[in-house]
Amino acid sequence: MEKVFDWLARACAIVAGLVVVVITLLTSWSIVGRWLFGSPVMGDTEIIEFAMAIVVAGCLPICQWRGDNIIVDFFTTGATAQTRERLDRLGSLLVALMMGLIGWRTVVAVFDQKASGSVTMLLQWPEWIAYALMAPPLIITALMGLYTGITGRNGAAATDFGDDPVAALLAPERQA
Repeated sequence: MEKVFDWLARACAIVAGLVVVVITLLTSWSIVGRWLFGSPVMGDTEIIEFAMAIVVAGCLPICQWRGDNIIVDFFTTGATAQTRERLDRLGSLLVALMMGLIGWRTVVAVFDQKASGSVTMLLQWPEWIAYALMAPPLIITALMGLYTGITGRNGAAATDFGDDPVAALLAPERQA
C-alpha cells in the first residue's frame, strides 16, 4: 500500500508542477500579448483559476504522505516522543476527515455543476471539469491521512537531498 501511495503522491505532484509551468507560460504570453499587441489571451484569468485549483489539490497528497505539512510544535517540544506520535496520528485522522468531507462535496459539486450547465463567463468552459480534476487528489489525501493515522507510517524517509525538493521528488524509490 505504501508503494501505491508513494507513486500516487509523486504523480499528483508532478502533474501539479507541470500545470504550474503551463500557468507561467500562459501568464507570460498574456502579458507579452497585452504589452506588444494590446491583446492579452482571452480568458486567461479563467484558465489560471481552473489550473490553480488543480495545482492546490495536486500538491496535497505529497504533503500528507511525506509528513511535510506545516506544524506548530511550540506546545509539544517538551512532550515525549510517544505523545508527539499520538498527536501526529490524531492530526492525520483529522486531515483524513477534512479531506474526505471536501473530496465528497467536490464530487457532489461535479454532478451539480454538470446538471446545472454552469460555464465560465468568457470561455464558456463547463465548470464541472475543474471540480472533477480536483476530486481524485483530495480523496487520495484523505486515504493517506487515514492510513497514516491508523498505522503511524507515512512516506517520510531520511534522504541525502538536502533542500532540493525536485531531486527528492524525482529520485528512484527509496528503500524502506
